[in-house]
Amino acid sequence: MFSILIPSFNNLNYLKLCLKSIFKNSKKNHEIIIHVNEGSDGTLEYVKQNNLKHTFSNKNVGLCTAINTAAKLSSTQYILYAHDDMYFCPGWDQHLINEVNKIGHNNFYLSGTMIEPNSGHIIFNCGENIETFDENKLLSNYSNLNFYNHQGTHFAPHLVTKELWNKVGGFSEEFNPGIASDPDFNMKLWNQGVRIFKGLENFKVYHFVSISLRKKKDLKKNNGARTFLKKWGISVKFFKKHYLKTNTEYKSELKDPVRNFVYFKDYFITKIYYFVVKYFK
Repeated sequence: MFSILIPSFNNLNYLKLCLKSIFKNSKKNHEIIIHVNEGSDGTLEYVKQNNLKHTFSNKNVGLCTAINTAAKLSSTQYILYAHDDMYFCPGWDQHLINEVNKIGHNNFYLSGTMIEPNSGHIIFNCGENIETFDENKLLSNYSNLNFYNHQGTHFAPHLVTKELWNKVGGFSEEFNPGIASDPDFNMKLWNQGVRIFKGLENFKVYHFVSISLRKKKDLKKNNGARTFLKKWGISVKFFKKHYLKTNTEYKSELKDPVRNFVYFKDYFITKIYYFVVKYFK
C-alpha cells in the first residue's frame, strides 16, 4: 500500500520498536525501506538478517540524502516518511487510506498527530526513552487523547504520492543533515499547486522527541533557516504563518495568502532579513 521510508543512524533499539508498531498496528501490508546510516551498532546486520528492504551508506549522509536514497527503491504509489523513534498507534494507516479516498486526487500532503512526553500536539507521558516506555499505557489511552485535524502540517510522518515526490525531486539535499528540510519540501509542493497540508487527528504516533534532538546535536548542523531564506526569499516563519497557516484547525484547502496590512508588515521584515543574509553574511 505505502512505501514507508525510515532513515536510521545507529538507533537500532528504537528502530526495532518502530517496526514492531508498524507490523502490529497496521490494517494493511506496507513496503518498508530503511536507509542505514553507518549502522555500526548492528543495524545493518539486523536489516540483512530479517530480509528488510534497505539502502546503506558507510557514514551518516544526513536525513535528506538518506530519504532520497531509500525512495529510489519504492515500488508503491505512495511514499510515507517516518523517523525511527516513532511508535505508530493502531489503525494509523486506515485513517490515511480513508482520507486519500476522500480527497480523490493526488495533490495533497498528509501528516499525523504527535503524542509526546513533554511537548507535541498531545502531551502524554508514556516514557521519555525506550527504557521507560509503557506500551500498554499508550495502547490503553491513545484513542481517548483528543486533538483536531490541523492545518499547515510540515513534518514527519507524512504521506505524498510518488508522482508528486518525483515531480519535486524529493528532499533538497542542501538542507542536510535535515534542518528546515520539511518546510522546504512543502514550499516545493506549494509551487506545484498543492493546497492540502493536513494533519489528521486520528493518525497518531508516539514520538521520543528527545532522541531526534540528540541525533541532530550529534551532527554538524546546517543553518537551515538561513538556507531557506536565501533560497525562497522569505523566512520559514513567514511561510508557515501566511501560506501554511500552521497550528490552526483544518477547515478547507489553503488559498494564496491574503495580502493585508499584517502580511505586508511581516513581508517587509522578512525581506530585510533576506537582504542582510544575502549580501552581508
